[in-house]
Amino acid sequence: MTMAEASQAGRGNSNDHVRRHNLSVILGLVHRHRGLSRSLLTRQTGLNRSTIAALVAELVNLDLVMEVEPDASNQVGRPSPVVRPSPHTIGIAVNPEIDAVTVGVVGLGGTVMKRVRYPVDHTPSVREAVDISAAVIAGMRAEFDSQYTTTGIGVAVPGLVRTQDGLVRLAPHLGWEDEPFAELLEEATGLTVVAANDAHLGTLAESTFGAGRGVTDLIYLNGGASGIGGGIVSGGKPLGGAAGYAGELGHTLVNSNGIPCHCGAEGCLETEVRRERLLALVGLTNADGNELEAALVASTDPAVLAEVHRQLGFLAVALRNAINTLNPRLIILGGFLASIYAVDPAHLDGLLARQPLKASRESVRVTRAELGADLLIIGAAELAFEALLADPANFRAAPSPITE
Repeated sequence: MTMAEASQAGRGNSNDHVRRHNLSVILGLVHRHRGLSRSLLTRQTGLNRSTIAALVAELVNLDLVMEVEPDASNQVGRPSPVVRPSPHTIGIAVNPEIDAVTVGVVGLGGTVMKRVRYPVDHTPSVREAVDISAAVIAGMRAEFDSQYTTTGIGVAVPGLVRTQDGLVRLAPHLGWEDEPFAELLEEATGLTVVAANDAHLGTLAESTFGAGRGVTDLIYLNGGASGIGGGIVSGGKPLGGAAGYAGELGHTLVNSNGIPCHCGAEGCLETEVRRERLLALVGLTNADGNELEAALVASTDPAVLAEVHRQLGFLAVALRNAINTLNPRLIILGGFLASIYAVDPAHLDGLLARQPLKASRESVRVTRAELGADLLIIGAAELAFEALLADPANFRAAPSPITE
């Protein structure tokens, strides 16, 4: 090869790299915003209109986006076409818990197309959770045909997950320790499986599609059947720590005279603020978040309100510490924490108006997660979409388990 040929090949490789990068940027923007006009894509990327048109056309040919005509009723001049995520690309999400295994199908743009909650009467083992997940996925075949391309499976685990390989280091409420759940599910389905901590994925979902959109400093705190977990976004970036385990706000000390926690400490937030106490008071056993919240809000039993206030009091202690330490602009409550906040939001707001440092508390706002029961499914599906979003042109999905 001559120097000229080598130079030309280098330019070709460089041009291809730039094209692939730009495709990733465009698809990521369309995915996160659930649709943007071509003119907005031009402004947000700094690319010219002809380049945007070519990139969008390539993504259309890959069946990853589609173009639709905008509502022109309130616009002057020729409106720009709107680029939306294709409805034909899906990711599968799995969330194993102590009382159920939930499986969902999610489209690009975070659109939940199907969610199945499979209740269990005992805490599932790793093998049982894998078998249930694989069976539920197989059972969806009648509903999703060959028009869909499945990118993979994302798993939201209520515990510590090693980032590089999805090994569940510790999910104490499930009784799992150093379990290769992702690897086993991959063997059972034939799809690529990626796993991460459920609270971190809830944070990702809410900051992308929910209450945290556009907020650069936030704390997400979720209450589930397995306890309380959290996630932190600081300066617009997820705060993971040295090994990805940051955000374990459920193990913040809130009661120096509290009971022992499974982590080895005493008086942790998740020993004082617990879902099963609420379920028992309203006469429920295995209920989803919507059922529990409806029962709590409708209850006129003074014992229910007293327990809600007790739990909100301990939650305020944990949030006071987080506000003073992290100085967030927004605190998002999910799961049953959002439910007890819904019963009496003024109670928690009042505690947080007094307890943290004045300078830190002045700018912080507390809100509920917007994505509701779909939150962890949407967050887990983001793992399934990672490889596609990173390199749309070269992505090759495995055969879908939802097609014959």
